[in-house]
Amino acid sequence: MTGGKFKPVEEQLALLRKGAAEVIREDELKAKLEKSMATGKPLRVYLGVDPTAPDIHLGHTVVLRKLKHFQDMGHTAIFLIGDFSAMIGDPTGQSETRPPLTREQVDANAKTYLAQVYKILDPTKTEVRYNSEWLGKMSSYDTVRLCGHYRLARMLEREDFRSRLEKNLPISVHELLYPLLTAYDAVALESDVEIGATEQKFNLLVHRDIQREYGQPSEVALTMPILVGLDGERKMSKSLGNYVGITEAPGEMFGKLMSISDGLMWSYYELLTDFASPVIVRLQEEVRTGVLHPKKAKMQLAHNIVAGFHGEEAARKAGEEFDRVFSGRQAPEEAPRHTLARGPAKKLSVLLVELKLATSRSEAERLMKQGGVEIDGKRVDDVKHEIDLSKPGEFLLRAGKKKFLRIVVE
Repeated sequence: MTGGKFKPVEEQLALLRKGAAEVIREDELKAKLEKSMATGKPLRVYLGVDPTAPDIHLGHTVVLRKLKHFQDMGHTAIFLIGDFSAMIGDPTGQSETRPPLTREQVDANAKTYLAQVYKILDPTKTEVRYNSEWLGKMSSYDTVRLCGHYRLARMLEREDFRSRLEKNLPISVHELLYPLLTAYDAVALESDVEIGATEQKFNLLVHRDIQREYGQPSEVALTMPILVGLDGERKMSKSLGNYVGITEAPGEMFGKLMSISDGLMWSYYELLTDFASPVIVRLQEEVRTGVLHPKKAKMQLAHNIVAGFHGEEAARKAGEEFDRVFSGRQAPEEAPRHTLARGPAKKLSVLLVELKLATSRSEAERLMKQGGVEIDGKRVDDVKHEIDLSKPGEFLLRAGKKKFLRIVVE
């Protein structure tokens, strides 16, 4: 918002559509934006998050960034912490119920969540709410009344519920309550728009229905795709180890981002940067035609993401370090140190396995023959090469492009 005025509706819609999986319904969103423009009243837009873990990774930021888009355009961004709903547990498409958390776990996670969320949202313009404000005060009568507004048959249309019924797997009654209780969040907040991941679509549709039942206009549901992790196959998840944490060191973030496939890079551009869609299309075309090398495009992506969390200077240094280590095959400024006790000479191939730089002797020898092993910058391709460990000293060992160890013999 500039000078007290909103951007033109079509301009707002273009930004809000970027990366979105679905807008339910787009004509409603356009009407709400036009009314907001006419009245000067910002839309109330919220993202509800159950603080089930203390750390946020890039996958979580996809929906947060969309909330930021609304915030940047002058609308009211509400970050709703589901401190009550987190103690229920939501299956969210999984085959089993997500385990409910204790109040202590929820409070601890919520505290660290906010510190990380403010790396994206403007803390001075963000309305933070907790759904225990209203859900914790509901009487038995209020809960029964809420349940009376929705039919069981419709609830069982939810894919994970239907799947579990077909497989004779248990469904607890409290799970059926989850979409209804979180729907009451939309009622309590009088929201105009709710943002969620595609896996939350069923819940968001329930929220729209319940708002109407309570005499409010239905909110618009805007869903965002699930970010695929570094492995290029499964959703980004800390438990799967295919994630990039937003509090990780710049160099670590940069290196992880450079490890993604060339194909996956474009969805990261779409979901994790503010590059306009036409610009991304142009970059894709330049890579396809050979005008731009994929590595250059990926380094630009990594720089942009790292700079967003750590600043331009940190991103620049991370890029230079990556280039030095992985492209120039030079040692990082601080290579990990490993101490060896003095002893008889040892074959380098054996040492590589002992240091876990190779999984087997045959792999170590193959790596050496391919020129992938260096000692103090000098290539060692003789598989019979031995390392003298009888005297104190140190040397820098490189195995492959990325593995460096400074070996200290004592």
